[in-house]
Amino acid sequence: MVSPAALQGWRALTSVTRCDESLVTIRWPHRAVQAAVLVCAVAGCATRSTDVAPAPTDPSRYADWDCERLQDESDRVQLRAADVAYAVDARVGNNMIALGLGVTVFWPALLAMRSDGIEAQELAELKGRYEALRVNAQRRDCPPPPEMMNAAHAAALPLHAGERFVYEERAGRRAPAKELGMRVLALKRDRIEFAADLAGEPLPGPWSQDLAGNTQADSRAPLVSWRRLLKRDLQLGQVLSGELYSADPSAVGPAKLRGQVVAQGVQQIVGRTFDVAVIELFGDAPTDDGNYARLNGVMAVDRASGLLLRLEVSCSNPHFAMRRRLTRVEPPTG
Repeated sequence: MVSPAALQGWRALTSVTRCDESLVTIRWPHRAVQAAVLVCAVAGCATRSTDVAPAPTDPSRYADWDCERLQDESDRVQLRAADVAYAVDARVGNNMIALGLGVTVFWPALLAMRSDGIEAQELAELKGRYEALRVNAQRRDCPPPPEMMNAAHAAALPLHAGERFVYEERAGRRAPAKELGMRVLALKRDRIEFAADLAGEPLPGPWSQDLAGNTQADSRAPLVSWRRLLKRDLQLGQVLSGELYSADPSAVGPAKLRGQVVAQGVQQIVGRTFDVAVIELFGDAPTDDGNYARLNGVMAVDRASGLLLRLEVSCSNPHFAMRRRLTRVEPPTG
């Protein structure tokens, strides 16, 4: 049972929307915002460069790792490199990796983004680790990474191929509710693929997310989506940034989105156990007259899979005002 005091604190943090008691946890951040601002101030302004040398990593560090472990770590290294480079890209406006193409990154482009500062150091270290992992994979004659998620990882997730996750979908708070279905088509090494439908009628285009929960650039179903916002293993107090896209990206550009993890913990939702992270959202959405409208809301996701559990956004631009809430899970058909 969540205490009234805890609920009052949660409502004060989000202010724009009510939160189900099932999504409120026990631990709360203290000085995360101040710390994040301090880190940004120390980091300074990003600059461009044509040469950042990798920081060598001794390949013997990974000499006793098997192929699967080497591949998993290589994926983590490349995803982290893309995240670091995206943070620079967002500040400088390079637009070098705005689309995001899974776990494979082009290292020369990433290393050319910055010549000094903490990002350059981290990218160089990540490149060194990647090279050491690649050397060991070659020594072991490892095959190319598999397309599908390994069985152990898939079994540990709170969703399974064939299941249909059903959401209440509303365009704004007072609009009529629609039933949005997301059937899991495939659990892949770097993403989860879904087939989306409204009240059982298939929506056009694919829909996929990475394992942090970010919608992939090749998702074409006409639904509000988000990119580069979520990270793997979200932590309490973590500060995030990314983009929110309307259901019709050709009609309006993306909103600039920021957020902070304000609650975290294991919860039972629709009869299933999830490791929940609750994120307070705020940002700016473009308007038809060339200005920007304030945007705020709340998002809840499963930390293990990135599966969306709840999303509520308030904004005067109707392209972004919406509500999506998980209501049940249906078993595979057939």
